[in-house]
Amino acid sequence: MCGRLSQYRGIHDFVEALSMPNALANAVGEQPLERYNAAPSTPLALLHLADNILHADLVRWGWRPHWAGDRAPPINARVEKVAHGAFFRAIWPHRAIVPVDGWYEWVDEGDPKKQPYYIRRQDGAPILCAAIGQYATAGREQQESDGFVIITADSAGGMVDIHDRRPVVLAPELAREWLDPATPGERAEQVVLLQGEPSETFDWFRVDKAVGNVRNQGAQLLLPIDS
Repeated sequence: MCGRLSQYRGIHDFVEALSMPNALANAVGEQPLERYNAAPSTPLALLHLADNILHADLVRWGWRPHWAGDRAPPINARVEKVAHGAFFRAIWPHRAIVPVDGWYEWVDEGDPKKQPYYIRRQDGAPILCAAIGQYATAGREQQESDGFVIITADSAGGMVDIHDRRPVVLAPELAREWLDPATPGERAEQVVLLQGEPSETFDWFRVDKAVGNVRNQGAQLLLPIDS
């Protein structure tokens, strides 16, 4: 996963896709998020469950433990290692969902600049990405060190031609199980290891190279271009 995504719908559209009956504590706002070209360090809407309330907060994309020094905060965590590695141990129990509309990858097709592709669900529904993070809970105020990472897995099928890694995307019922603090860690690990949505769930197409500049925004970035 190359580290660029879109999150342009309103939070209520994402919550509706999740189909959770819980009360919503919405710190994101009522308007469409309109992030068509979100890069690492961007605050993104993050959903997590606490005290039987679904929380929607803006949390920075990227996190590193305090002992990791000045290295750039990772934005992704490999599903094969995340549950048992030392780096993400502190946030592995803090499970969340990053709801997005799609993400971008860049492919070397022989031109001086790589060709960007946009990946989305074939049915047009929001994409529910498994994540873990550090964020405000139990009345704690947000902190400068807060952030989250998206869990990624190996690509499969035709998506391998676009990139060798992709987000772990969960169906709504599995996303709800992932969010539930009562779900044991062992079960949560199995969900992200074995039950992510298959590559056949998605389609992908070339988009304008303007998306390479993070200052460019707008729905026109998502339009397919001729091959």
